[in-house]
Amino acid sequence: MPNIDDPRAFLAHLFETAVDAADPIKALKDNLPERPKGRTVVVAIGKGGAQLAAAFETLWDAPVEGVVVTRYGYATECKYLKVLEASHPVPDEAGETAAKAVMDAVRGLSEDDLVVALVCGGGSALLPVPPGDLTLKDEQDLNQALLASGAPIGVMNAIRKHVSGIKGGRLAQMAYPAKVVSLVVSDVPGDDPAQVASGPTVSDAVNAADVRAMISARNIALPDRIMAHINSDDCAAPLPDDPVFARNEVRVVASAGLSLAAAAQKAQDLGMPCVVLSDAIEGEASDIGLMHAALAKHALEKNEPFQAPILILSGGETTVTLKGTPGRGGRNTAFLLGFAQAIEGADGIYALAADTDGIDGSEDNAGAFADAHSMDRLRQQGGDPQAFVSAQDPFGAFDLIGDIYHTGPTGTNVNDFRAILVLPNPVDD
Repeated sequence: MPNIDDPRAFLAHLFETAVDAADPIKALKDNLPERPKGRTVVVAIGKGGAQLAAAFETLWDAPVEGVVVTRYGYATECKYLKVLEASHPVPDEAGETAAKAVMDAVRGLSEDDLVVALVCGGGSALLPVPPGDLTLKDEQDLNQALLASGAPIGVMNAIRKHVSGIKGGRLAQMAYPAKVVSLVVSDVPGDDPAQVASGPTVSDAVNAADVRAMISARNIALPDRIMAHINSDDCAAPLPDDPVFARNEVRVVASAGLSLAAAAQKAQDLGMPCVVLSDAIEGEASDIGLMHAALAKHALEKNEPFQAPILILSGGETTVTLKGTPGRGGRNTAFLLGFAQAIEGADGIYALAADTDGIDGSEDNAGAFADAHSMDRLRQQGGDPQAFVSAQDPFGAFDLIGDIYHTGPTGTNVNDFRAILVLPNPVDD
């Protein structure tokens, strides 16, 4: 058994390893397309879009032009590409302006030109293009309704694609006859590139009838104006067999699976046995927290299904169903609040859950730490765990006890990172 005298430092080191595995230079250098006869136009979209764009400029030895759209506070300097910032997770007017700039950048190209789309998570909100007679307010209302619904990311993105003038492959349509090469950093379970940022340059086979069935099956409440559009003939997104996509290429260059594998290898190199549960776990965050807690406690108490000491890793994208006032936090702190309550008193269990982009939900933290005494420390500070659950304020709970984990923007986004350390001989706090 390795000598781990600081479990939090150990877990944070693994998070950093996972993020480093998705470093933009590393992700792009072996995936660059062939140089075109004509122009090279780059459109970079998402919370890590600016870092991807800067890396591409470093690696590309030919003239390049284009537009980058990222979240406020996530910009980095590019030499040739115009960098714009907009709101996430709810779109704003700056996003509308940025989306127009992106569309203008790919229009009027020839078959000798190349569009390189650098796409990562967050792009759905950053590129609002309301279709038909819908407005920005309608798209804002749609995002708010989807975020509150608790629907999995695949369902949310399927709906967004059908209420947009740019998502679901429509941006690639605009670029035709230029070839479009999409280099995608996946933040979605299963690493389907059509789901990342709602696939502005990648179409999928989900049609309008499928979307209507998804909404009905989950009883998702959407504004009347949005439903009227979804029920109209104008909402259909292009399908993958559309000839305009025939020359295009799509490559997933970084993902949760690759990052979790890197963290697992690092742990094993340090002498810690490791298991990766999955890189595609979905479900209500607090419920997934309970499941992970049950596994950790069973390993600690019964040496089943894993023998302690053990590091348990998982990724994916859970959801938080909002009820009433939104509160504070995100899916990682919500996961940990459920987890921490369930492992209370189980000495030897330590956890970190964080978003690899550095922002977990509504606040500026990546996530938080938890252990067997987190809830006891919360009570000592005058907090009631169940009150924080009821208020949907997991951030407030972990902030009160100083267990918030801050990294700042990481420059990448490969979904959530959860690491649980189970030690048969607990470390003294």
